[in-house]
Amino acid sequence: MKKLALLFLAASSVSANMNTWYGKDLGYPETMRPFMWEMHQISGDNNYYKFESNLRKNQDVLDEFANNDRTGLISYLLFEDNKIVIDEVDMPRMIIQGQLPSNSMGKSFVSYVVGHAICEGYIKNVNEKITGWDVVENTLYEDASLIDLLNMRAGDQHYIGQRIHPQNDNMWKSSGVNLNMTSLETISDSNLQNTTKGNRIYNYSALTTHVLMNYARYKAGDNFEELLDKVFIDKAKIKNNVYFEKTRIANYGDEQTFRYSFYADRYDYLRIAKAIMDDWNGDGCVSDYLHTIHDRRIVKNNGFKEALGVHSYTKTYGGQFHFDVYGLQDTIIGLDGFAGQQILINVNDERILVINSKYKNYDWEEIVYQEI
Repeated sequence: MKKLALLFLAASSVSANMNTWYGKDLGYPETMRPFMWEMHQISGDNNYYKFESNLRKNQDVLDEFANNDRTGLISYLLFEDNKIVIDEVDMPRMIIQGQLPSNSMGKSFVSYVVGHAICEGYIKNVNEKITGWDVVENTLYEDASLIDLLNMRAGDQHYIGQRIHPQNDNMWKSSGVNLNMTSLETISDSNLQNTTKGNRIYNYSALTTHVLMNYARYKAGDNFEELLDKVFIDKAKIKNNVYFEKTRIANYGDEQTFRYSFYADRYDYLRIAKAIMDDWNGDGCVSDYLHTIHDRRIVKNNGFKEALGVHSYTKTYGGQFHFDVYGLQDTIIGLDGFAGQQILINVNDERILVINSKYKNYDWEEIVYQEI
């Protein structure tokens, strides 16, 4: 764990330009990162995966970059036939060492960590109930099954999530507490005590992912850092350092909560996506996990059907991933983050798209949907 002052300054500067969602001013600093937050570092490795390239130009992508003051697009990577075939970038100067925020794409990385925690024997399976964990005692999450948390149907829709705040999954209903700022222990003590579980319906919620990540941390105990190394160094073969963000310590004595918010450079995002694709198409425990969460995915029924991102243009959700893109027969694993961060993995054709942006105003249908 390191305090990365320069990185925080960079993240705060980037975030100041990321207050629009699909080109609309929301009027709140959703992605603002407070100065001097702490992050957990997973160190890059010399044994990183080395990409081959066979590059071509795509005029639609070039046009989006030519107008990226308007579109927000800063990085576009297309991987197919086991090579990078499109590689365009226009990185803002304030981003230090190319570290880019995942925003809610990190929810899917948390799921990938949970899958490895199951395969390493720290968690039994996706049906395990989070019982005996003092952080969630006497809350609606006590005795919740892992699969319900993974599928965003924990029964928390009366308190948190997009059924309360359609454009903000972080805000607590009654007090306005922002989960980006507040440790899970503090939320549990101050907001969650004596809460009642509602019906198990899809409710996209940041808190659900916080519970998942920190449950995996609790179950892995002293081996949690080793678990993260297995995922990102041994499996994904990252080159540069990647980071999970942590909440601020809200009350004295509280333990900082690992958040889903993740930072990596553009090629390491592609490395992680390739690891997910290879696991899906391979054999073994993590492959079984990915297929299990796909098999047990649920229909969203959230009223969204807009070709603006994989979050809003998919029918189902499973294990913190978006599935069943409208109009496509191929199996697509979708990751979506605030302000236009996108990873789409076509596991049938083994094609991956990774997009990073300052804000979401690019033509998603033209340069994402049509390409994947």
